Amino acid sequence: MQSVHIASAYDEELNFLSKRIAAMGGHAERMVEQAIAALVNADLGLAQKVIQDDLVLDEGQREIDDKAIIIIARRQPMATDLREIVGAIRISADIERVGDLGKNVAKRVASVDGRQPNSLFRGLEALANLALTQLKEVLDVYASRSVERIGLVRDRDDQIDAMYTSLFRELLTYMMEDPRNITPCTHLLFCAKNIERIGDHATNIAETIYYIVTGDQMPADRPKGDKTDQVVLPGMVPAK
Repeated sequence: MQSVHIASAYDEELNFLSKRIAAMGGHAERMVEQAIAALVNADLGLAQKVIQDDLVLDEGQREIDDKAIIIIARRQPMATDLREIVGAIRISADIERVGDLGKNVAKRVASVDGRQPNSLFRGLEALANLALTQLKEVLDVYASRSVERIGLVRDRDDQIDAMYTSLFRELLTYMMEDPRNITPCTHLLFCAKNIERIGDHATNIAETIYYIVTGDQMPADRPKGDKTDQVVLPGMVPAK
């Protein structure tokens, strides 16, 4: 009876980590969605809410770290259980960074005056939707441990990179056409980069899940679609 009780308590501790990861993931998704809505609609109140909401993710990461350390010290886990706990620490760190990236977008709302073409905001929305889709799918994979889906989730990051490169090129064009666009478009460039980074963190989570389930690392030589270092517009001197 004693061993059954201990095993049950141990399972509850591991389930706690999974549930907190799921809650953090949902919160991070909402933050990014609201940050983009605040940017598109010039909603300073919503932007401020996103900035404040980041505290929830900070607390969630600290809670997972503390709980994981206690479990390791008390249970001395091995094999899959140890990977599960270490993976939770790594995934919570990636989700916390997604929240930071959403907060960074929200902080720039006040610096974008809204005079930019609607196509730029549509481009940012499309990029954010793609990144959020990737994040939602990878969190679903974490819940189901369906490792056969990880390759598709990981490879989608290449689409995010390609869309980011296209938006980068478009923003540079507007900046060159009218110097008045330089400041707001620079802020939008940073917003676009923050969104592109969300895809990178989703990819990190996918790789961590694969490690949790299989005990193996995914190949590191994944193709990258970010070609912004190769963008050359008329009048620009190519980098050597």
